[in-house]
Order: sequence, then structure tokens, then C-alpha cells
Amino acid sequence: MGLPNLLQNDATRISLIHACADLIDTQVSSKGGLGGMALKAAYGVVKGIGPDYVPGAVERLLPSVLTALDPLWSEGVSTGDPAAYLQEQSTRTADSLLSVTDARIANSSNGLIKTTYQRLRQSVKGDVEAAVPGLAKILATHAVQALPQ
Repeated sequence: MGLPNLLQNDATRISLIHACADLIDTQVSSKGGLGGMALKAAYGVVKGIGPDYVPGAVERLLPSVLTALDPLWSEGVSTGDPAAYLQEQSTRTADSLLSVTDARIANSSNGLIKTTYQRLRQSVKGDVEAAVPGLAKILATHAVQALPQ
């Protein structure tokens, strides 16, 4: 089963969206130091927009994210453990994830957003890599649940 197929079932899609939003919450809350404080403050502003903002953003990005990760997932299926493969290939996995936001920012007409994103892009990559094990587990759980019984 390809990762984009996970979105075909409404219950699976909704569960996947909430699991990914929870992963983002967990990753942000685990950050320490001055950088962590700044990230937490910025994330608090984003969450302050509304309680559904982060899940909504995940929902908008998820089709592109799953499409970007699908080749890596397929390689992992051939090894017998796609979740472990994503973790082993965490740099490639992070690059695939960031390619989605890179493309979205490239098409943005907002110069401030583009400049801010470009400034943060390299430092964010480590954070994305750190989230790969959690994301791999989420994808594996949902892929198993989506298999025909």
C-alpha cells in the first residue's frame, strides 16, 4: 500500500492528522535552551490563531508529504520494515519532508515569509530529522490499520 492511500479512509485520515499534530506538539515542547524558548513562543503564537490551526495545516500538507515520502516508504517495504528504513534514512526522510515546505514557500508571494523560512531552513532540518522516528511509528501504525482485514 502506498502512503497516499492512507488518506482514502476518513477515519484513518483524521487519526493520522491528529497523530501528526500531536507529534509536532511533542517535538516543540521537548526543545530546550534559548532556541527552544523562541520556538515555543513562536509555536504558541501559531496555536493561538485557533485550536484547529495546526491540525488544519497538517491536513493541507499531508497529501504532499505522503507523496514525497512514498518512494522512501516503498524502498523500506522491500527491506521488510519501512518504519525502520525511514529512521535509518533520516536525512533523506527529512529532505523529502522539507521539499514539501520548500515548494510551498517558493510559490508564496509573501516576501517576509520567504525570507524568514530561508533563514531558518538549515536549522530546522535537525529538528525534522529528530521527529523522523515518531513520524515513522505513526505511519507504520496507520499503514497496518489501513490494511484490509
